[in-house]
Amino acid sequence: MFRAILTAAGLFLATQIPSTQALADTRVPQNQAEISLGFAPLVKEAAPAVVNIYAKIVHEQRRTPFMNDPFFDDFFRGLSKPQPRVQNSLGSGVILSPDGIVVSNYHVVGMATDIRVVTTDRREYAAQVVLADQASDLAILQLEEAEDLPYLELRDSDGVEVGELALAIGNPFGVGQTVSSGIVSGLARSGAATGEGIGYFIQTDAPINPGNSGGALIDVNGDLIGINTRIVTRSGGSNGIGFAIPANLVRAFMRQAHDGAEEFQRPWAGMMGQPVDADLAASLGMDLPEGMVISELHPASPFTKAGFEVGDVILDVAGEVVNSPSEMVFRMSVTGLGDTAEVTRLRAGAREVLTVEMMLAPDEPPANPLSLDEGTPLPGLTVARINPQSILRFQLPMSSDGVVITDPGAYGSRVGLRAGDIILGINNEAIKTPADVSEVLGNIGRWMKVDLNRQGQRVSLRYRL
Repeated sequence: MFRAILTAAGLFLATQIPSTQALADTRVPQNQAEISLGFAPLVKEAAPAVVNIYAKIVHEQRRTPFMNDPFFDDFFRGLSKPQPRVQNSLGSGVILSPDGIVVSNYHVVGMATDIRVVTTDRREYAAQVVLADQASDLAILQLEEAEDLPYLELRDSDGVEVGELALAIGNPFGVGQTVSSGIVSGLARSGAATGEGIGYFIQTDAPINPGNSGGALIDVNGDLIGINTRIVTRSGGSNGIGFAIPANLVRAFMRQAHDGAEEFQRPWAGMMGQPVDADLAASLGMDLPEGMVISELHPASPFTKAGFEVGDVILDVAGEVVNSPSEMVFRMSVTGLGDTAEVTRLRAGAREVLTVEMMLAPDEPPANPLSLDEGTPLPGLTVARINPQSILRFQLPMSSDGVVITDPGAYGSRVGLRAGDIILGINNEAIKTPADVSEVLGNIGRWMKVDLNRQGQRVSLRYRL
């Protein structure tokens, strides 16, 4: 579809080559006309598959004279009428199929109540989110009544190399569709995570600005290698450090959206780990720092079942190098649920390849959620038994046990309770099950003391009823 022409200066110029030539024909431009073409043929073919997205988000906000005071706002929050507040979001998207499947960023459309998508030829479509995930900052849209649309092919992003030429296409600052060029500056960037902290990106110096979010990062063949998502900046504009979500993760989203998933499901590792640095490598007897060492491992983890132990070093997953927890999550997400992955383990200097099942976090023991009624001091408080699913949801330590708050409710929020807090005791009574919470609160006096484990810190809340 697209052919690359290598200039004497080392830049790629894209043009169409007659079908009589080899598909991979790469040559020096033959005349000034070919040189002057630049990226025009490539952009002409790829740009129509990149769309502008206009999203509207309606928030219900209660206004009180004390809304800017964090203390009094809690007390007066229920005494005012909610007022709608409209927030408009501008971004980009990429068409991935002729029937109108579009990928964009979660932060562009994930919470939108009204989405309009405009193509380069000014056609306008209503769109619905069919699958979105805040942690990955990806969303899949379906355009209504769309057919025969131009679209981009997904490239295997594991084959992308540093130094490749790349074009970023989007709608920066709302000025209209814009194309910028650069190179792939880095791979496996996981330090600038999005959403809930799960980040694994392709870095590029192609200028990316506000409004480019959700746009395309393409190679010189016009294939999609990533979805532009964020930048590192001090001014608000591009400083030459932009990040794109790799196409292989987009492919995993497409697969789950096609299967009818209502939320993106990633395999559960059931472990905590850290990158191997020079000091850690020396203590483990490794010649070079590489891989990720396991620091915590849940008994129900698929890695436990495969034979891994705390202290083992994971070197690669499915043949791809892993050097951080974010890379582990990415590799498992790309592999997909229900499949298996070959994982290389380093233990006592010996390397071994083990097969690990890609599975969801089990709901065992049963969570048995319990929501307190109006007859208790904390109506609306919802608690559940800790199991692998709640450990994953609230990012709890792998050894966590007991009862976790899944929803503090209105009253619970006012007294300082938070979702993810582990209840250790109430009025010095140990809490082991959700039923214990109901029983203790049913016989409470005029004072209440709640002991919590909050992100590894012990917290005690005392208040009068």
